[in-house]
Amino acid sequence: MRVGLSLLTLIPGISGGSETYARELARALVRIGTHDYLALVPPLAPDAGGGLPTTVAERYPSSTTTAGRLRAMGSATLRPSRLRSLLNGVDVVHYPLTVPVPRPAQPHVITLLDVQHLDMPELFPRGERLFRRLAYDRAARKATEVIVISEFVRERVIEQLGLDPEHVRAVCLGVDHERFAPSSDVQREPLLLYPARPWPHKNHARLFEAFTEIRRKRPELRLVLTGVGHDPRSLPEGVEARSVSDAGLIDLYRRAACLVFPSLYEGFGLPPVEAMACGCPVAAAAAGSLPEVCGDAAVLFDPLDPEAIAAGIDEALGRSAELSERGLRRAAAFTWDKTARAHDQIYAGFS
Repeated sequence: MRVGLSLLTLIPGISGGSETYARELARALVRIGTHDYLALVPPLAPDAGGGLPTTVAERYPSSTTTAGRLRAMGSATLRPSRLRSLLNGVDVVHYPLTVPVPRPAQPHVITLLDVQHLDMPELFPRGERLFRRLAYDRAARKATEVIVISEFVRERVIEQLGLDPEHVRAVCLGVDHERFAPSSDVQREPLLLYPARPWPHKNHARLFEAFTEIRRKRPELRLVLTGVGHDPRSLPEGVEARSVSDAGLIDLYRRAACLVFPSLYEGFGLPPVEAMACGCPVAAAAAGSLPEVCGDAAVLFDPLDPEAIAAGIDEALGRSAELSERGLRRAAAFTWDKTARAHDQIYAGFS
């Protein structure tokens, strides 16, 4: 059977966790896949196929701006035949980045990372909610199969979109354990790490309150933020924002005394698992998919209560060795080969 992966909406450095998922899935299918594959990629990301047979859609006007991306998707939707022809001979098309560009002429699968716009609509501007209703919700309802990235998202998708549970499959994400691993050459520092952009659901304001509280007891602590968009002028004392590469983030996972992850909503939550794989203790919100993903390998707290966040951090620091060991065992269960194998089985259902 021939499987097409359409990655046309991938924008390097902007797509976030969805880019990691799409790229790692492609790489893992090279290693363990049992079908014939074709990756359809945009000119901005010609390497996104990860070693799969690849066609670059040279005429797809991909853009790094929001307006440009919307124009590109709109044009492809209104005139799909030219892009569709690049998928001729494919039996099933998978859209790991949700938006079905080009609109398929054959059975297809989409991956829906979350339905946060339906669960927490107050956090989205009206235009973004409208776009997601058209691009995500409609795509999910029309898809032959829907892949989600946690049981939490599966429950929310079935409830919010009314999809048939038989056609919604939960497949967890993975970690590259060759890169995300402990290092005996690096010592832990009095450092808290939160790798997240300053989006509303990431809950930075309450984290800052919690950090101010815990510093009264542990004045040596610093808090490092990664992710684009932080304003250094607005950060409390002891807090800094860094722009880091992937290697730099791994180094921080290895040096941090604790990853603190107070997000109000996650479809999966890769950073806690990446941190665990590096032996970093984790304190995370008891919200969204995080309890499911972290299990008993993290201290969970109420993300709406700054005092609870501070207490969770303090507990994680006090249980550092235990949580590090638990985290390594927990993270070992999440691999990209396992993720790809589950996808491959879903594709096989179309044969």
